[in-house]
Amino acid sequence: MSATSFDLVLIGGTGDLAWRKLLPALFQAWRHGKLPADGRILAVGRNEMDSAGYREWLQQRFRDLPGPARPGAEAFKRFAALLHYISMDLMQAEPYQRLRRWLKEPQADEGRERAAGTVVLYLATSPHLFPQICGQLCAVGLNGPEVRVVLEKPLGHDLESARAINRAVGAVFSESQALRIDHYLGKSAVQNLTALRFGNALFEPLWRRESIASIEITLAESLGVGTRGEFYERTGALRDMVQNHALQLLTMIAMEPPSTADADAIRNEKLKVLQALKPFTPESARRDVVRGQYRAGVCEGRAVPGYAEEVKVPAHSRCETFVALRTEVCNWRWAGVPFYLRTGKRLAAGTAYIVVNFRAVPHPIFPGPHPANRLVIKLQPEDGLELHLLAAKGHSGAGALAPVSLDLDFDKAFVEDRVGAYERLLLEAIHGRLNLFVRSDEQEEAWRWVEPVLRAWREDDAAGLGPRPYAAGSWGPAAASALVARDGFSWAEES
Repeated sequence: MSATSFDLVLIGGTGDLAWRKLLPALFQAWRHGKLPADGRILAVGRNEMDSAGYREWLQQRFRDLPGPARPGAEAFKRFAALLHYISMDLMQAEPYQRLRRWLKEPQADEGRERAAGTVVLYLATSPHLFPQICGQLCAVGLNGPEVRVVLEKPLGHDLESARAINRAVGAVFSESQALRIDHYLGKSAVQNLTALRFGNALFEPLWRRESIASIEITLAESLGVGTRGEFYERTGALRDMVQNHALQLLTMIAMEPPSTADADAIRNEKLKVLQALKPFTPESARRDVVRGQYRAGVCEGRAVPGYAEEVKVPAHSRCETFVALRTEVCNWRWAGVPFYLRTGKRLAAGTAYIVVNFRAVPHPIFPGPHPANRLVIKLQPEDGLELHLLAAKGHSGAGALAPVSLDLDFDKAFVEDRVGAYERLLLEAIHGRLNLFVRSDEQEEAWRWVEPVLRAWREDDAAGLGPRPYAAGSWGPAAASALVARDGFSWAEES
């Protein structure tokens, strides 16, 4: 279904997510001519201001965006014609009636009639408000078939709370109306995972235990928690990055070929991967999971404080800012292949990638040793693919091999079609395409898998065993290197 008319409501329209990510993405979609022509964007917040005041407020914040994303005055003025604002106390019933009237009735400043179209309600608020907001939307009839609700992560802090949110949302909206967003699924390189595997004859025959030795997923940040210490203290790296982003990437790497490109066909296969993940026991959670917390160090050439010195972080915090773990997918395709997941803050580089390490040739005939082939799927800061091979070196006839690589940079290959992650996801929400959104059973299965780790950590905390320290600007605790070295492997930067 393709939308020609839409209303996109940002509930939490004055929050950091709205002005740092969502509205810049909508501006880019508008600039690229991708937004349906007959559309409106409504920001909802507690701040008392009118639409003109909101446009001015947003223009001030857009000045902090990096150069290429920052709109000029004329471009912003034209984009701002789509923007509107109303003040709402989300805990009160009456403002939802006002929201309904705004959506149902033509606005005086439009000067023309609008056809009824899609309504996308983006809940850019704390997830504990989702049940209350959804209940109020239902009470005023804003849950009809034309309405979609986008749910920002983290959805809950454990399996029980995630189920409670899903039950509350499911009582109001159908599964096809509830879009659980994971912005990593909007990245171009992630989209190309399915194209790489299922659109080409080259890789799929090799995409199995007989040819692949191990797979590594790294989501590294050089930034610290900054002013988000209070939020991060409640969340930690496992909930913030592993339960959602890292596991979603793992499912796309490991899933079986879906029968079609239909959303449910893809999500059914992703769910099977989550169900096949080797479950953690108390023993394996301590053996195969490393948690760390950054200390003061030097990151990107400047001295930075440790996590416990950050704003609103308790001095003796046991919150993890780093997680590395080993797991397996227990099925015929992947039996015995280790999957290593790693994420952390204040690491040596801000980068994200997936490394597929292929097995060595069964009988080497060239003098060596030589590194095995590997495929690197780059997610950020650039999107692309690197295939690391071996080639004959020189013309000496000695049969010497040297590493070479084939490098595909999506930014250069598709320069006219580049779309940011949030831009892609917002457009998919407007058009009602569900492939890039997470289904409730996927989300709950991911929580079920990480819960034994959370329990083991609570027991360790009670016994006085907290996260391992690591210096800011490093690649995390030494135990993370030992984790992969047990199997004879090393992380990509150590290879």
